[in-house]
Amino acid sequence: MSEVRIVAEPRTEFGKGAARRARRAGKVPAVLYGHGTPPQHITLPGHALMLALKTPNVLLRVEGLADGPALALPKDVQRDPIKGFLEHVDLLLVERGEKVTVEIPVNATGDVASGGRIEQPVIEVAVEAEATHIPEAVEVDVTGLQIGDSVLAKDLKLPAGVSLAADEETLILQIVDASAATGPAAEEAEGESAEDSAAAAE
Repeated sequence: MSEVRIVAEPRTEFGKGAARRARRAGKVPAVLYGHGTPPQHITLPGHALMLALKTPNVLLRVEGLADGPALALPKDVQRDPIKGFLEHVDLLLVERGEKVTVEIPVNATGDVASGGRIEQPVIEVAVEAEATHIPEAVEVDVTGLQIGDSVLAKDLKLPAGVSLAADEETLILQIVDASAATGPAAEEAEGESAEDSAAAAE
């Protein structure tokens, strides 16, 4: 995992008004904490931060701090629920070689068996990894899986140095019969079929 350099500025104003002024200036309020140190209240450049956060568990090299550069991971990202812009970010201080527990995306790849479809109740899984070597995602190749087959957390092929932090028996995905769809979409389809049959009878 590569580091993303970002330059912080100290934050001395607090409250909603100060946060709005910071965002109007293209900056995002943030707090940097961890390792028993007092929280550091800072602002970060909004555009650079938005681009960095496109990478899951991005490792940030935060510069411009009083004690020199520091490495940090995003722990809590708050966005405007309607417009989606960044409102506030919590950053956790980390060190090289330090183990951290994070959640990484689970991506299904490969071709699904004929007549089957993927049902994936879990899209992220908790793992433990070195702070500077967090995988962006773990892939599950469904090629060769048949209808009725499933993949549990313990079946995931994690990179060297990465261990599972979730329950081993957690169901990640399964291959189900595509014709046995359930839920609102299936109910709607059944309703439409019934209406079509009634119309035909008339």
